[in-house]
Formats: sequence, C-alpha cells, structure tokens
Amino acid sequence: MPPERREVQVRPGVESDLEALTELYNHYVRETPITFDTEAFTPEERRPWLLSHPEDGPYRLMVAVEAGLEGNSQRILGYATSSAFRPKPAYETSVEVTIYLAPDSGRRGVGALLYKALFEALAEEDLHRAYAGIAQPNEASTRLHERFGFRYVGTYREVGRKFGRYWDVAWYEKEL
Repeated sequence: MPPERREVQVRPGVESDLEALTELYNHYVRETPITFDTEAFTPEERRPWLLSHPEDGPYRLMVAVEAGLEGNSQRILGYATSSAFRPKPAYETSVEVTIYLAPDSGRRGVGALLYKALFEALAEEDLHRAYAGIAQPNEASTRLHERFGFRYVGTYREVGRKFGRYWDVAWYEKEL
C-alpha cells in the first residue's frame, strides 16, 4: 500500500530549516550533476546562503513542507530560491531562480507549488527577468520551467566538470 499523501504547504524558509535544507542540497552535491558544487556543506557553511534570502525583497527562499505531521517537526520536501543574477548594479532587476526537491518528492506537484509561491512573492518587487540554468540532461526541470513561462535562450556547452565528465547548462528566461 502506498504511503499516505499529506497536504503540502509552502512558506518562507527560516533558520530552523538550515540543517534539513543543507542535507537536501548535499544529496545533489554528492549524487548528481544538477549543482556544480563538488564538496558537501555543513549547516554552518550554508548559513550565509540562508541569511541572504530574507522574507522580503527580491531574494527569497520558499520551502515546501509536509503538513499534518505530529509535533513541531515538518519534513522539508523541497525549496525554491531567487538570488542575484550577477553582482554588478545594472543586473539588479534580474534574478536567478533555482529549485531542489527531496529525492522522493518528485511527481507530486511540489515544484509547481514552490514556483507558484515564489513568483507570487516576487510579483511586487522591482524585477524584470528571471533566469534559470539547468544542467543537462534534466527533462523534469525543463518541463517545470517551461510550464512557468520560461523560454530557452541558449546552452553553455561543457561548462562544468563533475564526476569526471563535462556537463552542458541550458539557460532559460522568464519575463516578470
């Protein structure tokens, strides 16, 4: 019998999420080419990243949690962020977005819930474009981004080396 499906809630990320968010991200660092980080992080090493995503402003962190669990613990199913696209001032109306799901959370609509919440939160910000870089191949991420109105703009060929091989990154943009 399949496990019971609980309701998914999306909320801003908070400091108490740091350990679970780090563990989730480290899965992708260790097991996949989806991120080009190559060494796992400790929660303390990830703290500056978490703190760079406040509850307001253009750089957000939205977290999907399983609702209805007993006690105060909420299992994190995934997260989505908007971050600075590039550090130069003329880029400040552009953001780079990214999404990471727990390995067992795919095909549940979690990614769509996260991006819906993130783009709603960003709607009132002075932003013009969102960009997403997707390490290839990653059909699920490509489909999600296209569903949210992203359009393909080009590919950086063999731009990253991980696990002894080179990986392409396809770039997508969305008008905000």
